[in-house]
Amino acid sequence: MSKENQKIGDSVLTSPRLEILKRSLDKKKIAEHQKLHEHFSDVARANGQPLNDKRNGAATLKRWKKQEDSIRNQSASIEKTKAAIEREEAKIAHVNSVELPDAIREAIDAGEITQWRKNPRMFFVVGVHKGRICLDVKTQTIGHRYLSEVPKDQYPRFRDVYNKLRRTIS
Repeated sequence: MSKENQKIGDSVLTSPRLEILKRSLDKKKIAEHQKLHEHFSDVARANGQPLNDKRNGAATLKRWKKQEDSIRNQSASIEKTKAAIEREEAKIAHVNSVELPDAIREAIDAGEITQWRKNPRMFFVVGVHKGRICLDVKTQTIGHRYLSEVPKDQYPRFRDVYNKLRRTIS
């Protein structure tokens, strides 16, 4: 995890996932616009003539139906991406709603720890597997979890970050 969701003053930093979704939405809108343009150009080529008078009228109608289905699928994909963006923004709002002590906020900004989106009161030490630092909101103290599962070579990093936060918060 990187610095996914942080609140600095009144501005909100977005998650990489949200940025990817927004880029995807832009690409899908451009593709939809191109498909619509191609379809209307193809229909304009019929030149106002009844299709039953033309040779291959059925083939033309079949091609138009395929184009319309493609446009409809693209629109559905755009709606799905918009819903994903709304879900991601809701997750970011949930994480930003948690009040954190300044020491933890500084550690997140420095890249020492990352905040867990699923449970915003738990933090991971960057470069350490398994171990978590927990914030008790009521008492404003920190604790740790799964310390016994931290690999021995990563333990000093976890210990140093945990002790630093414990000294500054307590």
